[in-house]
Amino acid sequence: MGHTLLIKNMVCARCKSTIVDLLKRYNFDIESIELGKVVVKQELKNNYEAIKTGLKDLGFELIEEESKVLIEKVKLVVIQCISENNVDHIISKITKEIGKNDSAISKLFSKSEGITLEKYIINLKIEKVKEYIQLNQLNFSEIAYNLNYNTSSHLAKQFKSVTGMSMSEYKKIQNWDRKELDQIV
Repeated sequence: MGHTLLIKNMVCARCKSTIVDLLKRYNFDIESIELGKVVVKQELKNNYEAIKTGLKDLGFELIEEESKVLIEKVKLVVIQCISENNVDHIISKITKEIGKNDSAISKLFSKSEGITLEKYIINLKIEKVKEYIQLNQLNFSEIAYNLNYNTSSHLAKQFKSVTGMSMSEYKKIQNWDRKELDQIV
């Protein structure tokens, strides 16, 4: 059976590639890899500190505390859902993946991150909206539909509430202030 590493800030294909390179440097055979999670075949004990330091040097963090592991899993589910435009029923997907009820997850998330899970999801969705605007491939109604908003006006209100400007104003400035998904809290 493999040994699992949960890694904070591992949110894209480039991140996965960087971590694979690091683990191969220490002769680890990778059983599986997905966002935020790597399973290796060997025990970690001999190279644990070196891997931990190597990850830190690359801008990643090995997650060890149980509550932090849970929070990272929640974030990864949300990021994956939004990245894949699979945003309907995110909370139920989280509870299914984590195996805890939504109330317990929400309380732990708020306590740990200082923001509600709902607000975190909204912030990620707004970053996805910014990405769509930059790509200039969809109109605002299509963006709203992709992110499971009932109306484009609901999205517009949320966008303005979070960013302080309308989507049209954001589109015009073209000095886009985007955050990495793993940096949103």
